[in-house]
Amino acid sequence: MLGYIHSTDSFGTVDGPGIRFVIFMQGCPMRCLYCHNPDTWEPCIGEQRTAQSLIDEYESVKEFLKGGGITVTGGEPLLQIDFLIELFTLAKKKSIHTCIDTCGITFDPKHHEKLDKLITLTDLVMLDIKHIDNSRHKALTGKENINILAFAKYLAANNIPIWVRHVLVPFVTDDEHFLHELGFFLGGLKTLKALDVLPYHTMARAKYEKLGIPYPLGNIPAAAKEQAAHARDIIMQGLKDRLRNNEK
Repeated sequence: MLGYIHSTDSFGTVDGPGIRFVIFMQGCPMRCLYCHNPDTWEPCIGEQRTAQSLIDEYESVKEFLKGGGITVTGGEPLLQIDFLIELFTLAKKKSIHTCIDTCGITFDPKHHEKLDKLITLTDLVMLDIKHIDNSRHKALTGKENINILAFAKYLAANNIPIWVRHVLVPFVTDDEHFLHELGFFLGGLKTLKALDVLPYHTMARAKYEKLGIPYPLGNIPAAAKEQAAHARDIIMQGLKDRLRNNEK
């Protein structure tokens, strides 16, 4: 089986625990306004690789991957779920820690047989939740978030560790009400292990210009680390409120 691969990174430090071998898969159905990898949107292009060739590449650098493993990201890696099953099957035979960085958009609550197989081979899911409000999520990404939130609940129900990431974009995702609502939702996920609130940056602007794509967020400024930290505090308050509510 061949997978469509955009690129690999042999020294990933923000893609899960430890230092990781990161595989950027090609193709994504969402069009997030702040996406910094628009070159991964188009499916069925890029370099075609076998799962074994990627494992071999991992093996060639594994001595440098302290406390790490393999993370598949994108694009949206779950678009190529059959390939991921093959890749992670090989990885687990070598006791390699496996992580999926996903937005969860491909989840179908009625048909998830392949996903049921994949999660038995997955040690961690990094889930990007773009916005907790459905209509605002659609405006931000072009897609609704109903199945994404259902995916988060599915992972928790199946005891899969979840690491949630949320990007703070000034004037777009920095509404305190919705940040609290996001935290309240996260408080219901029993396998939540970590939460990152990432400040929006404008470093992808040059990439959009090179690709001839208008930059969607125009002149919206980058978020400061202090803004992201404050947003995380609000989310955590929502999470604590949910936990207290559960205790009643």
